[in-house]
Amino acid sequence: MSYDALLWLSFGGPEGPEDVRPFLENVTRGRGVPPERLDEVEQHYQHFGGVSPINRLNRDAMDAVRAELADQGIDLPVYFGNRNWHPLAEDTVATMAADGVRRALVLPTSAYGGYSACRQYDEDIERARAAVGADAPELVKLRHFFDHPLFVGAFADAVRAAIETLPSAVGSRHRLVFTAHSVPSAADAAAGPPEEGGHRYSRQVAEAARLVAAAVGAEDYDVVWQSRSGPARIPWLEPDILDHLDALHADGVPAVVVCPVGFVSDHLEVVWDLDTEAAERAAEHGMAFARAATPSSDPRFAELVVELVREHVAGAPARKESDFPVAGCTVNGAPCAVGCCERLRR
Repeated sequence: MSYDALLWLSFGGPEGPEDVRPFLENVTRGRGVPPERLDEVEQHYQHFGGVSPINRLNRDAMDAVRAELADQGIDLPVYFGNRNWHPLAEDTVATMAADGVRRALVLPTSAYGGYSACRQYDEDIERARAAVGADAPELVKLRHFFDHPLFVGAFADAVRAAIETLPSAVGSRHRLVFTAHSVPSAADAAAGPPEEGGHRYSRQVAEAARLVAAAVGAEDYDVVWQSRSGPARIPWLEPDILDHLDALHADGVPAVVVCPVGFVSDHLEVVWDLDTEAAERAAEHGMAFARAATPSSDPRFAELVVELVREHVAGAPARKESDFPVAGCTVNGAPCAVGCCERLRR
């Protein structure tokens, strides 16, 4: 089957102080988030001049993918669309239609399953096509890639590089901690029927952590969560990274290496929640702290994306390092399994 383009579909982020509030209102629309919570998060963005690194890093990664596509002789223009900030997916899909694109592949900038990491991108695709109407191109979303050897290899090298930055006095006495964005526990459980359990976000994160830990030879490691929001009465995946740092300190751990395995690229919830809050908590405890890089700037990430493209344009086999089912590939926003990863209704 032939394709006319690749749509790079991401979360989006503000690119100036005046963007922050409307961006946050887009993110939280319909969720009943109180204004004082938005005030708090807005200050996190303003700490960095009102700019999230995510759009810049997406553009850099897209340039790398364009170069890799050209090197492999694949003529596929790459378009950029976001869920929550410009360029918005609806506008980008309209541009694609005006350019004559009839069938395109879609890369969501998440490696995982679950509602926020997967199903919500299906909804983005469905909404964008509906906004364009009858002329909207067919959109085929690429699969999950948390267990792809290039994804695992990029994180493994990033962990090794982070370890090298620790003080020599620490030696090998550090703890490897993997982190990903927390979600409500009930939402994580709503991943579809048991035979589709490989879609479950927490299971995929745990498997990615296991693969990276094995690649760096770490027999002992932890998987924790970060960036939770919402009412305290609603259970979310735990433990939280800050609570876990407290526990490690209580156990006498002198250093921690944090690998944000749940994230493809840096954005506010990496540079604030980890590089700022977690690093400060570790410093309060006198613990050495190092954070592994996210993979979007690694050359292997562009190779990974093109491999996913080649699965569709050239029938290339799906490379993966786990026994989890291949999942996440959808057409025009239709979920890949009945009842899979649906939004929880309050």
